[in-house]
Amino acid sequence: MDGLELRIVYDRDVEKAWKLVNSLKHKPRVALNISEILKSDVEIVVEAASQDAVRDYGLSIIEAGKSLMIMSVGALVDLELYEKLKEAASRRKVEILIPSGAIAGLDTVKAAGMAEIHSVTLNSRKPPKVFVDNPYVKSKGLDLNELTEPIVLYEGPALEACKLFPSSINVAATLSLASIGPEKVKVKITADPRVSGNVHEVVVEGEFGKLCCVTENKPTPENPKTSFLASLSALATLKKTVERVRIGT
Repeated sequence: MDGLELRIVYDRDVEKAWKLVNSLKHKPRVALNISEILKSDVEIVVEAASQDAVRDYGLSIIEAGKSLMIMSVGALVDLELYEKLKEAASRRKVEILIPSGAIAGLDTVKAAGMAEIHSVTLNSRKPPKVFVDNPYVKSKGLDLNELTEPIVLYEGPALEACKLFPSSINVAATLSLASIGPEKVKVKITADPRVSGNVHEVVVEGEFGKLCCVTENKPTPENPKTSFLASLSALATLKKTVERVRIGT
């Protein structure tokens, strides 16, 4: 994209970093540790690793004077961590960027938040293969490999959902931060053999009226747990940082 250049790639597994770099036309350098990024002249760091990466490196990145895009938004349901990151960003005069991810309607949710929002619910349905390695699902003794009918895996607040499904329900955290918080947003997660992609239904009610929005996502080819739209949303967010015209809330 015009105005943007990928300078450095880092992963704790250096072979993964090199695999990515070798697939690119323009080759960024591979960092051997996070300090190389902190000491570099990059302006924006994109986290696309895990909630642990946000907890381990987020504050250090911001304190180094770099804006931070967070993809593993589930880490931010820890509101103490979220407040620390926000305070540091304000003090260091940098930004925390959180893409909309795999759901639509977030612009309406943010606008609705200017008045009172009464309730927010998220109903997520995904193919069973997304959940087969999830520790919480395994602890319940559920065998999803031969599933023929939908089964509800979780129903409750977004706060707990993001902890139990750290790699597959980041949209719940994003929706929570844009509305009434992770303790109040209600989430239902279903393993559904009838769907081929990730389906997210958002319902918001408040003084503005009512929003009902369904997004039927195609999965990212490399990772069925993640919707392709989440990657596109990240690119759109990066593009917005260098644009002079911004459309939408």
